[in-house]
Order: sequence, then structure tokens, then C-alpha cells
Amino acid sequence: MAEAPRIQRVDEVRAQGRLAVVREFFRELIHLREQKWGNLWGYFFIAPAVIMYLIFEAWPILRGLFMAFSDYRWLVRETHGWKGFNGLDNWIEMFHDPTFWKSLGIAAKFTLMFMPTAFALALGTAVLISKVKNNFMAGFYRVVAYMPVVLPVSVAMLVWGKLYDVKFGYLNVLLQKLGVANPPNWLGSPKVALYSLVPPTIWLRFGEWTLLFLIGIYNINREVYEAAMVDGANGWQQFAYITVPLLKPVFTLVLVLGSGVISATVESMALFGGTNGGPGEAALTTGVYVYRTAFIHGDMRMGYAATMSLFLGIINMLITAVVFITMRTERA
Repeated sequence: MAEAPRIQRVDEVRAQGRLAVVREFFRELIHLREQKWGNLWGYFFIAPAVIMYLIFEAWPILRGLFMAFSDYRWLVRETHGWKGFNGLDNWIEMFHDPTFWKSLGIAAKFTLMFMPTAFALALGTAVLISKVKNNFMAGFYRVVAYMPVVLPVSVAMLVWGKLYDVKFGYLNVLLQKLGVANPPNWLGSPKVALYSLVPPTIWLRFGEWTLLFLIGIYNINREVYEAAMVDGANGWQQFAYITVPLLKPVFTLVLVLGSGVISATVESMALFGGTNGGPGEAALTTGVYVYRTAFIHGDMRMGYAATMSLFLGIINMLITAVVFITMRTERA
């Protein structure tokens, strides 16, 4: 008789155990379902960005890579799709194209004039603004420095076109008052056309680079400068041995951003009012030549233009790699 209650209790424990297992199973099932729905909501929210990337980034890149190996011409239907594939013919033509190499040389010359000047001016201005103690005036100087960045390139180049006007431009009027009898035709002379493209481009990039340098300078611990002053370091020594080394990451970013200005495509077309690259093609950078080949001349050879663009992209990637390797070596 005593065995019956014991057996009953054992059965109850077993039943409770089975019930606990079932409850745990359904609890885990509900948790998994909630987790699954949570993941689905995450996918739902990132889907628009992924779709936009695929349409406007990934597909154009793949399309451009294919076009770089095809004789795709917008006005010739027979060259569309796989029918226009021509292997390495575009590349062979590019390496034998004197206009392409001329435009690449002009772009390199422009970059060598633009980069050091813009870099030095932006860095110097950032250092000067960082020395301003009054917060209101420091903010005012930052706004003034950044103002050209928010202007559309076409508007900025219109202003510079008026400044460069051979008869009524402010620059030539000033030169005449200073005693220069025949001031140069900034936009009409092949000798000075490329040089006249440099100041507007610097003006457009100057504010962005200045703010980047300012961010880097503001992030440097003030105690480092105070310790250097206690040790007797003057302003130049603080700049050379503290500011410059600690700004290496910002230097890397600015140099990488600057490598994208190698063609000055929009600036050149807006300043000289077309795709001829100024008088005598003196300012025909590679970007302008690519645009002219793809959209203006002949039957719109977009395949050949894609080849030149891909080659220019490879050059930019090599420049970026050199910048990263150099800066990493110097930091080490």
C-alpha cells in the first residue's frame, strides 16, 4: 500500500518534467521566431540602401568594366551588348593615342601645381585658426574658409571667369593700375590657361582641407604643447615635432582626396565653357578628354572612354597605395 503513493509521486514528477520540457521547447521556439522576425526587420530596413547600391554603384562598375573591353558606341546599335566586345583593342589604341598621353601629362602637371599649394595653404590656415582664443572669431574664420565648398562649381567658375576677363576683369584692372601695360589673357592664351585653372580649384578645395586639418589639430592634447613650451620649444619646433607627426593620419586622408582632383574635369569645362580644354587644348586634362570622347565627339565612343577611365582609376589607386605605404612607414 505504501508503494502506490510513491509511484504516484514519481509519475507526477515525470509528468512535471515532461511539461517543463514542452514549455522550454515552446519558449525556445517563440524566442527563435522573435529573433527571426527581428532579423527580417533588419533586412527590411537595409534593403533600400542595398538596392540603391546595386543599381547606382555595383551595376555601373560592372558595366564600366565590360565597356572598357568593348567598342561600345552610343549611336551605333551594332556595338551594343556582347556584339561590341573587342578584347584589348581599346587598350592598344589608348597606348598609341597621342591626345590621351598629352592629356595625362597636362593632368599630372596640374596636380603637381595644385596639390602642394593647396596642401600648404590649408595647413597654414588651420594652424592660424587654431591659435585664435576667441571662440566666436574662430567659428567665424572656419565659416569663411568653408564657404567656397558649398558653392556649385558652375557658380564658382562663373565668378572666376569674371575675375579673369581680359578687359574688365578685376585681376587685369589691378595689374594695369600696378603698371602692367599688357596683362595676360588668362582664359584665351595657351601659355597661361592651365595656370589659371589652379587658383579656382584650390579655392574650391581649400575650405574642406582646412577643416580636416583643424579637426586633427583640435584632437591633439594641449598638454603636449605645454610640456614642449616648458622644455623651451618655440612655435616652429612645436609645429615641426608635434603638430606634423600627429597629423599624419589627416595628411593621408587629404592626399587621398586630392588624388581624385587629378583630372579637374568639371572645373575645366565650367571655366573654359566647353570640352576643348581651353585655348589650344592647353588645359585638356584626362577627365575632359574622357568626357569629350564619350558624350561629344563622333558617335560617342563610350567603350574607349571607359578604358581611359579605368586606366585613370588604376593610377589613382596606385597613388593611394603609395600614400598609405609612405605614411605607415614614417609612423613606424
